[in-house]
Amino acid sequence: MLSNDTDPIVAIATAPGRGGIGMVRLSFGRGGEAAAQKAMHALCGQALAPRHASYVPFVDGNGEALDRGIALYFPAPHSYTGEHVLELQGHGGPIVLQLVLQRALEVGRDFGLQLAEPGEFTRRAFLNDKLDLAQAEAVADLIEASTEAAARSAGRSLEGAFSCEIHVLVEDVVNLRMLVEATLDFPEEEIDFLEAADARGKLARVRQQLDTVLADARQSALLREGLSVVLAGQPNVGKSSLLNALAGAELAIVTPIAGTTRDKVAQTIQVEGIPLHIIDTAGLRETEDEVERIGIARTWGEIERADVVLHLLDARIGVTDEDRVIDSRFPDGVPVVRVLNKTDLADAPAVVRDAEDEIREVSLSAKTSDGIALLRDVLLKIAGWQVGAESVYLARERHLIALRAAREHLALAAAHADQQSQVLDLFAEELRLAQDNLNTITGEFSSDDLLGVIFSRFCIGK
Repeated sequence: MLSNDTDPIVAIATAPGRGGIGMVRLSFGRGGEAAAQKAMHALCGQALAPRHASYVPFVDGNGEALDRGIALYFPAPHSYTGEHVLELQGHGGPIVLQLVLQRALEVGRDFGLQLAEPGEFTRRAFLNDKLDLAQAEAVADLIEASTEAAARSAGRSLEGAFSCEIHVLVEDVVNLRMLVEATLDFPEEEIDFLEAADARGKLARVRQQLDTVLADARQSALLREGLSVVLAGQPNVGKSSLLNALAGAELAIVTPIAGTTRDKVAQTIQVEGIPLHIIDTAGLRETEDEVERIGIARTWGEIERADVVLHLLDARIGVTDEDRVIDSRFPDGVPVVRVLNKTDLADAPAVVRDAEDEIREVSLSAKTSDGIALLRDVLLKIAGWQVGAESVYLARERHLIALRAAREHLALAAAHADQQSQVLDLFAEELRLAQDNLNTITGEFSSDDLLGVIFSRFCIGK
């Protein structure tokens, strides 16, 4: 049975497996004080002082201790969810935690206690105005952060840095809407509204501010998602050696035998805090070997999903007819970097240059690592990352989509403003649509379907 947004809920709130400490969390829904009192007496054998750590036994139905630990009671609204919350912190063995959880469910039968769904505690926090939607997403981003920079930025988003930027934008759009709609309400006033109220100037400033937020959000999204970088090319051009050089470890088998790599080898590295998901693939060539053909098919599949393709060539040979055929099959819109490897054998320097068809070209030696730093810089440039810059918050793809949509509506508003007063109603409508898109970021305007998708990706117990 699934819970609704007011049912009492319970879950193990620590990660699966054995650990020093484990926690069972209960949240009692709206008006759940009586249920909270009943649960703490049944589970802890006594009443608990609010926001005070009490060392107590966690007892079963016969009054025997299942475990001993710390119990904390947070009365509403001063809790994570904004509801009455009870947290039982005991030993982190999976069996003892399951025993405490089952005991809690037994106690909760009388008041409808349900197992929490993924992200349901944080969903309650959002619904009870403890967090806005961007902050709630930052909770999951903080848990899942794969780099120190991503963790710091997620922490700032959780504190409200990103939400504050959005609220400022929304407030400015609302103020502009008020001016426009007030003029629509009093058409008899024969004034040039756009000039008198400096509407164009205000709109231009909002658009500039939005562009700044979008640029920061685009860069911060890289901290969360990273780039998928696929190494592609003919056999024996040094793809596996390049993976090892970028990763700084011997991850892939390297031999002079063409076709050594039959399936992908993946490794995530960090460059300036940006996760780069490097994928080494099978060499691209015509072959009768069935296993190798499967590996090549998988290579093209990875290329279709790539953010960047590194097309490796032998620096001693350069671009061959076979390489041009490979080039022609790369998907449109995916940046391609030609990597001329083995400069140590070609007696050539490591260098970055523009090549034909605006494809970037890097000469390097994966064996000696000469030029690897140049390649890392090229990848950061493709990503749009500003070296030395630190993102002040973490953004998601849905935030970028909403910001881009708001930017398009503001651009249409500006076009209507240039046509003077006869289209003020269209001007006002575009401002409203821009505001709606911005509000989806913080959750002031969000569908239940969107909330379901967002919170279903959280872990259980958070």
